[in-house]
Amino acid sequence: MRLPRNGAIIVGEKDSPKWIAFDCPCRSGHRILLNTDKSRRPNWSVSQDNRLSIQPSVDYQGVDRNCHYIIRKGRVDWALARQFRR
Repeated sequence: MRLPRNGAIIVGEKDSPKWIAFDCPCRSGHRILLNTDKSRRPNWSVSQDNRLSIQPSVDYQGVDRNCHYIIRKGRVDWALARQFRR
């Protein structure tokens, strides 16, 4: 599915969305799918006043990259990289 650049698609009814899909803001090409169904866990809450906000943070951990951020009022705020102990 092709998504709009800097956009997201919400799947489900307006009053009870089930999923939100968007391309990760790191621009490496991986897609983020978040559950917004409150009857299932984990779930994220989405608000769309004038700009998109998603809570809690998105913490994508892939084979070749980790992306951790929160989206507030359409702005991506990146979290600091985690420190791993060996």
